[in-house]
Amino acid sequence: MDSWVRFSGQSQAKERVIRAAQYACTLLGYTLQKNGASAELVATLKQLEAHLSLGRKLFRLGNSADALESAKRAIHLSDVVLRFCITVSHLNRAMYFACDNILWVGKTGLSKNMDQEKWSQRSFRYYLFSLIMNLSRDLYELKLLMEADNSSKRPMTKLNVENGPVPDRNRPPHHLLVIKLKLLVHIFRNNPPLLLDVLKNTCDLFIPLDKLGLYKTNPGFIGLCGLTSSILSILTIVHPWLKLKP
Repeated sequence: MDSWVRFSGQSQAKERVIRAAQYACTLLGYTLQKNGASAELVATLKQLEAHLSLGRKLFRLGNSADALESAKRAIHLSDVVLRFCITVSHLNRAMYFACDNILWVGKTGLSKNMDQEKWSQRSFRYYLFSLIMNLSRDLYELKLLMEADNSSKRPMTKLNVENGPVPDRNRPPHHLLVIKLKLLVHIFRNNPPLLLDVLKNTCDLFIPLDKLGLYKTNPGFIGLCGLTSSILSILTIVHPWLKLKP
């Protein structure tokens, strides 16, 4: 298992680059089609997208082992909420990669009787559950940071320059909303890893929602979301300090 973990770790950056190229093809193909490009050019881009998708699946062989190892490490986290969200996320990722590996076998023609649509739907369901757990973890981290920041700066947030301290109940609702928005911006500005993780998971969320028919959009939007999340993932690989920990 350790050898598989090392292999998947080395191939992660390449897989992210191929993913970015795949969704760039999706976005470009949709844009060209909407602007009246030739059917042959659009078909070529779709074929390239399919080849890139198949190549990504090859790089993801063995990633289930990596996800299971990550789940085993997350079990020992002291924070109960983080332990639950991260562990369940990794377990769902492991199942997602397993289904994806089986789907790769079908797409390469090694198993001609495989129901590819069924395995594709299964993989996207596990992917969706994993992203929901990731976003739940992000919201929990954000809640903790907002509470800590609000507590340390409570005298400042309650200060009115002309009239002195003003109780929250006397503040207009829009003023409280502005304070919370400013606090949110302040937290994200001082915690780039959390900001990137929220953006990445939010972009990725639309992909399984669309594939499962829960929230249909269009290939252009999916391509944009996939390309954006891929670029953000590449940033966390190039600059490890941008990756949200644990």
